[in-house]
Amino acid sequence: MSDTIEDISDPRLWKLDGWIARVIKNEDDEGWAVEMIRQGDTEPALVTPWTMGRDKKNPKPLDHSSFRTLVKTVTEVLRRHEHANRARLHRTFSYASDDGRRIRLDLDIAQDDDDPHAILAAFDDRTSELIRSARVSPAFKLSATTAQRFVQSGEA
Repeated sequence: MSDTIEDISDPRLWKLDGWIARVIKNEDDEGWAVEMIRQGDTEPALVTPWTMGRDKKNPKPLDHSSFRTLVKTVTEVLRRHEHANRARLHRTFSYASDDGRRIRLDLDIAQDDDDPHAILAAFDDRTSELIRSARVSPAFKLSATTAQRFVQSGEA
């Protein structure tokens, strides 16, 4: 069996370029919605209201332009989710040390339910040389005080 899906361009179902757009009845009201599902996923990546047709009863048919707009929208939504997830799991803090070097600290939280932890790493900002690294609690608070203490003594 092939991993690719056959291209379909029906008024209520489009399958193209790894995406499936399906017009569905909106259960919350009288209207319609369209769901965008990435090939291989079980859940839709986007569900959004869909326009009624001219008869005010049936949905407007999907067309090439609508499908491309939906793909662009769902791609942007997924990109924003990835950025938000990255921001939630990664923190960076920089400061100038007493000897004039710029020090950058990165706190990367591991997504591990069985062993929650984070990795704290200090770098010389100019050379990107690793100064020190340690495993810390995912609740570690990255601040000027904790950063300097970590770089100077290794205490996290």
